[in-house]
Amino acid sequence: MLTWLARGDLAFPPVERALREPNGLLAAGGDLSPQRLVNAYRAGIFPWFEQGQPILWWSPDPRTVLRPDEVHVSRSLAKVMRQGRFQVTFDQAFADVITACAAPRDYTDQTWITDAMRQAYIQLHALGYAHSVEVWDGEQLVGGLYGMAIGQLFFGESMFSRADNASKSVS
Repeated sequence: MLTWLARGDLAFPPVERALREPNGLLAAGGDLSPQRLVNAYRAGIFPWFEQGQPILWWSPDPRTVLRPDEVHVSRSLAKVMRQGRFQVTFDQAFADVITACAAPRDYTDQTWITDAMRQAYIQLHALGYAHSVEVWDGEQLVGGLYGMAIGQLFFGESMFSRADNASKSVS
């Protein structure tokens, strides 16, 4: 059974209560306050919903985990890295990155990054929890991602790319 969260109550149900179908749906409602979002990520929960829906909270099983020491760099990526075409920065253009992530894609005009979600993460960035990686081609922002850092974990939320290989470029 889906739990409905009250605005003032920051507690989440145990992640073991997440639905199997759809995989990981745990709760609905509540708000996007900084404390609720930080509590959610600390428990392995994240918001994901579209405009017109209530806030939906998810904790799918299994979760995808990328370990930096296990990442394979393909030959094509290594070549792009050696070319030095792109510059990578961190936390230099957070609002621009999340806005680009929220922009319509070629295949749809919908986005799960509502204005309320965008504003909540911009506030989390100001508080030091949300971070961005920016990929530049000269002065132009051509790729990036944003997410949350809690402890030693980084939770990637969304990425965008406006140039070939910009979403996977590193320096």
